[in-house]
Amino acid sequence: MPTYQYACPDCGFEFEKQQKFTDDPIKRCPKCGKRSVYRIVSKVAVTFKGSGWYITDSKSDKAKHSVETKHGESDTGSTDGKAESKESAKSEAKAESKSTKK
Repeated sequence: MPTYQYACPDCGFEFEKQQKFTDDPIKRCPKCGKRSVYRIVSKVAVTFKGSGWYITDSKSDKAKHSVETKHGESDTGSTDGKAESKESAKSEAKAESKSTKK
């Protein structure tokens, strides 16, 4: 059940009430008793708890791209950069072994 915030403009009292979606809004102030209470609209904070939720689940494609590039992945998701570095390391090792054999 959601929690709603209410305020009374007459006495300034603010309070929260846990209600069902189908419940009518509160109209009478519990402090002064006047019928001028209104519901305060605020941002909803959503928290996903438990296993199976990842930080990238709710991000847009642009945000996912920035996360991937921060972690060193390319746009295509391939590991071309890693393969190139392995190949260059192998060729350097071969060159060193040839020079030491002479």
